Amino acid sequence: MGVIAAGSAIALVVARPADAAEPPVFQQGGFALGGTDPVAYFTQAQPLAGDPSLVHDWQGARWAFAEADHRDRFAAAPESFAPAFGGYCAFAAARGYLAPTIPEAWHIHDGRLFLNASMRVLRRWRAELPDVIAQGDANWPGILG
Repeated sequence: MGVIAAGSAIALVVARPADAAEPPVFQQGGFALGGTDPVAYFTQAQPLAGDPSLVHDWQGARWAFAEADHRDRFAAAPESFAPAFGGYCAFAAARGYLAPTIPEAWHIHDGRLFLNASMRVLRRWRAELPDVIAQGDANWPGILG
């Protein structure tokens, strides 16, 4: 486990999965994405809080879901629903560092879910599409150290 500073007031704990080949997932409160259901972004076009009793463990993280169907769909194809860059801020990944995210700052582009640190950052990230995605892909997972 390491600590990476992402600004003067924020420190992120990067939890490495048991399989070191798997990049870490952004976690808060013991859940990936702070307990937000990743499938809901695709099915309801909005973030929904997951139910802590509806979970699936994947990539060293516990994922929560609003509905059992969402859990089952994720379990069958997690790569289809998990956010890019482990759920860390897509704009930060493009710039070469890690930052936490908020559920409301999201965007689906070419079938991939991207999260960002704030609504302001999301607007900046969208303005730079698609270059910002290519930059993040080039940096990930190398920015993990």
